[in-house]
Amino acid sequence: MKKFLFLAFFAMTLSVCAQKTYLQCGQLIDVVKGKTYSQKTIVVHKNKIEAILDGLVSGGDLDSVIDLTQQVVMPGFIDLHVHIENESNPKTYMSRFTENEADVAFTATVYAKRTLMAGFTSVRDLGGSGVNIALRNAIAAGKVIGPRIFTAGKAIATTGGHADPTNGRSFDLMGDPGPREGVVNSAEEARKAVRQRYKDGADVIKITATGGVLSVAKNGQNPQFTMEELAAIVSTAKDYGMLTAAHAHGDEGMRRAIIAGITTIEHGTLMEASTMDLMVKHNTYLVPTISAGKAAAANAKIPGYFPDVIVEKALAIGPLSQSNFSKAYKKGVKIAFGTDSGVSPHGDNAKEFGYMVEAGMPVMEALFSATVTNADLLGYATELGQLKKGFIADIIAVNTHPEQDIRSLEAVVFVMKEGRVYKQDNLEVIQNY
Repeated sequence: MKKFLFLAFFAMTLSVCAQKTYLQCGQLIDVVKGKTYSQKTIVVHKNKIEAILDGLVSGGDLDSVIDLTQQVVMPGFIDLHVHIENESNPKTYMSRFTENEADVAFTATVYAKRTLMAGFTSVRDLGGSGVNIALRNAIAAGKVIGPRIFTAGKAIATTGGHADPTNGRSFDLMGDPGPREGVVNSAEEARKAVRQRYKDGADVIKITATGGVLSVAKNGQNPQFTMEELAAIVSTAKDYGMLTAAHAHGDEGMRRAIIAGITTIEHGTLMEASTMDLMVKHNTYLVPTISAGKAAAANAKIPGYFPDVIVEKALAIGPLSQSNFSKAYKKGVKIAFGTDSGVSPHGDNAKEFGYMVEAGMPVMEALFSATVTNADLLGYATELGQLKKGFIADIIAVNTHPEQDIRSLEAVVFVMKEGRVYKQDNLEVIQNY
């Protein structure tokens, strides 16, 4: 009897291990080659792509088949600039005084799920309270539904600069935040702040190289770090194997960050032609976040949506993001896909594709930026961003080819992350978690 039970258990174990998923694809986009193939089958085993076969293959009796024969299949998207903890609304500037950390955390789970269901299987979170680190861990552990998160934890700023968390507060609440809180005023403090982010568990380093539109401070473009501080940040981050990103609207702060060796410039709104040339020379990537510029400008026209000090900046800077992206792209600046979702609504991330295409970037290049380029920047070039044997099974599908209608990317109907289906036939898939 014991022998029979053992053999039955052994057979059951083998059957579970052997089970594979066959995705029968009507069309499949190869983002590397920029080509589309008809009637392919992706074989997924556990969390990896085991094979891509010609034709529509069903597998064996123990395998499952997913019919995507009417869909266009491609790799899951990667958004290199989100703020998963929050979303802009008229109460944003008051809620920081009324919400507890637990409130932020529970709300962030809603935004995370919405992002994944929109087809974004990985994101880089560029600054929050630190809840983003806990959320990353919870998603990785299978406790919460959301995209794979690479996070900066708390962004690094200078006193009074964009991302100083005490801007706009009364004097008795303002205090004097330091490196632990992500505020620095010397090269030594800058190094300490990077090391603190590492200690906190951050994956990447985000700095605010210039003023910002949505901070409660009057200047949205002035340079806010010295070259010594920037050099200390970049070199320390390199020592710890961390990618660096610099929020930057104004040209001078941008130029300093590029010379210092920052990997990505976020926004780049007021970038001059000479700085575009500098980006090309230094192999620096632009993350354009056109969605954020459009959202900020639109919301600034709503009475009472923003504090008065922000309205003028949003109206002046926001509308320039798309046109300046176009100039940078045509100059040969390397482009990485990012939206700044949180400024724009979470789940609307794919609207960025349409803005990029409107500005002159071909559809296939836009897809490449949100897959291959971003996977490479994150250090996952051999695991993410492609439908290829051995890669992680992050797979999405839409009903219409994006070269026919770029807005089809805003209506993802199938989402698989790490081999698990989260959305099918445009409906959320409910499974035991």
